[in-house]
Amino acid sequence: MTVATALLLAGCSQVGAAATVGDTKITQATVQKSIDSIIAARVGVDTSQMQLETGEALNRGQLRFYVLTTLLKATGEQLKLTVTKAEIDTRRASIIEQVGGAASLPNALVGAGIAPEDLDIYIEAMSYSDKIGQALTASGVAQADLGTQVQKLIVAKAKELGVTVNPRYGKWDGEAADIVANDSASPAVTPATK
Repeated sequence: MTVATALLLAGCSQVGAAATVGDTKITQATVQKSIDSIIAARVGVDTSQMQLETGEALNRGQLRFYVLTTLLKATGEQLKLTVTKAEIDTRRASIIEQVGGAASLPNALVGAGIAPEDLDIYIEAMSYSDKIGQALTASGVAQADLGTQVQKLIVAKAKELGVTVNPRYGKWDGEAADIVANDSASPAVTPATK
């Protein structure tokens, strides 16, 4: 490999970020791997009755999954919460039972838009969300206000850490802590900065 090629590849790795959350870089390759896995999983499943994301919505949805997972984990850790592998394993077993067994899991994952290899990450995020909710309940937050209060914590954590989204996927909405489609009429389609 020549020096020029090595420098070119090093430069591309910086451009390869789909998003950054604080010091955490979510690469385009990571997001694409999930997208490819979801599309491949759909092949063996009857999707005729499912509302499935495709194209830009699928890209945005998968990046949203990684960004929100990172934010939930950071929020949970700030509150001194942890999720163990044993908890993830127990919850996975419960999910498999709920969907009707291991044979039904692929259909359930396709319907939920979750890549098979991302199930544990999804379970970890759900577990952090639940524990954050439990901590808020213990501090006196009413059950009816839990969703709003968890959302406020996620928005605050996103503002604290800073979230940057590659315009290829959309733009970051800091008020909602969400990735939204770029307005096609706006000049927001600028090249990603290095």
